[in-house]
Amino acid sequence: MKKNKFYKFNGMAGFLPLLALSGLGFTVNARDKVPEKRPNIVLIMADDMGYSDIGCYGSEIATPNIDRLAAEGLRFRNFYNNAKCCPTRASLLTGLYNHEAGMGNMVSKADAPYQEGPYQGFLNKNSVTLAEVLRSAGYSTYLSGKWHVGERQEHWPMQRGFDKYFGLISGACSYFEISKEPPIRQMAYGNQSWTPPAKGFYMTDALSDSAVAFIESHNQAKKDQPFFLYLAYTAPHWPLHALQEDIKKYEGVYAKGWDSIRIERYRKMVKLGLLSEKQQLTPRTPKIPAWDTAEDKDLWIRRMQVYAAMIDRMDQGIGRVIDTLKKLGKTDNTIIIFLSDNGGANENASNENINLPGVLTGEKGSSDSYKEPWANVSNTPYRYYKNWMHEGGIITPLIVSWPSVVKGRGTFTNQVGHVIDFMPTFLEVAGAKYPDQFNDHPIKPYRGVSLVPAFGGAPVERTEPLFWEHSGGQAMRQGDWKIVRKNNRPWELYNLDKDPTELLNLSEKESERLKKMTARYESWEKEVGVTSAKNKSAEE
Repeated sequence: MKKNKFYKFNGMAGFLPLLALSGLGFTVNARDKVPEKRPNIVLIMADDMGYSDIGCYGSEIATPNIDRLAAEGLRFRNFYNNAKCCPTRASLLTGLYNHEAGMGNMVSKADAPYQEGPYQGFLNKNSVTLAEVLRSAGYSTYLSGKWHVGERQEHWPMQRGFDKYFGLISGACSYFEISKEPPIRQMAYGNQSWTPPAKGFYMTDALSDSAVAFIESHNQAKKDQPFFLYLAYTAPHWPLHALQEDIKKYEGVYAKGWDSIRIERYRKMVKLGLLSEKQQLTPRTPKIPAWDTAEDKDLWIRRMQVYAAMIDRMDQGIGRVIDTLKKLGKTDNTIIIFLSDNGGANENASNENINLPGVLTGEKGSSDSYKEPWANVSNTPYRYYKNWMHEGGIITPLIVSWPSVVKGRGTFTNQVGHVIDFMPTFLEVAGAKYPDQFNDHPIKPYRGVSLVPAFGGAPVERTEPLFWEHSGGQAMRQGDWKIVRKNNRPWELYNLDKDPTELLNLSEKESERLKKMTARYESWEKEVGVTSAKNKSAEE
């Protein structure tokens, strides 16, 4: 498919004016050799992509450009999101736990009545975004992609610190069009609603195109000013939609089935040095049949073939972003970070009428998802999926490329990180100040810690546990120990150093430890205003 030419991002009208460079100095506490000139920041996030779905984390899917970032940078073995779209994006943008930012559950509808609090469904006034903080420090700020933390226009990206925006305001939608049928989805171009053309549109390409255009126009107008680009892809979130040229690349690849592919990924992960021998491959869940006994094999093969093609196309777009930075001479002093918003999704996009008559999965008019058997492959070697707080739901690849700073290129780190850590990390590298007040509202202190020491091979100083809660899933990690449960079932306790894939529940053997950890967790719940977990029944 040829590059889309139906829009011109350079010269878009209606954006907020760019702030002049403030001239702030830049140091990183002398921890490492860091350029005096403040770096550009490019934060790239995939949607519903599992831990092992890229080549440098064990996949058979062709991701040469993401792999290039890994070869030149640092890979985290233990980096966490919030298990689902909205809560991850809220924490990533604010450095707060999702309840503190107003996103205890999912985004609220544009016509829903205001209900302020931890579950209001849009970013609140007591949080400040990465874009707002970095723009105050003299950065230009751009967002290409999925927003999903505020449906009303007054809560859109340009009202939360972004100078320019193009993308999907809502969650999942067709990659070829915006449906006029409920649930209504919204795309925006600046501050205005935007409708794709009838032909030639593919969401992933459009988001890549706009990201490249933002970088190029910035270089023309503000060459000496640093920029922050948040590139939030919708791929590979269902519906499974891909371009035929990409789908063809994976013909026959998945005919061997999910059991063989999962074992192959696990072996590759061990060979790469990503996994140690103590990270055992978890067994198939009871709901997943052995591949040899599976029915409708051709459809199952097609689903994963399309899913792979979606990631492939995203990687191609990331390659264009990298090449643009290189062409403009910005590579050495640009931080590029890549991650996913949650683990692979076992969701059924549609239980009936998956596709229109005569339409194959992957084509316009289809609404299929790859479901639990392939999600189990995506999350190799872990258990469970998106929306669970077990490792399969919350662990993500995290790649950091910053050629002039990152030491030990192509290596892995065992440092534990979380999306709340982006705020203090970017504050440090940008020489920015976190405000006590913003727009006449008091701002809550951020929760994360800076990851900058890890870039130079030093330990990250974290004194507080990490916490999770969303839609009945609950967890806390304190050092190597983790408690986790779903829908008020009994708490499980794991030692992640000795048992990274959560196969040995120590809740009875370590009952005193469990008691102390659950008490600490309950204190946190009260602090941030958690209520949804308490309303969940013990049944799934």
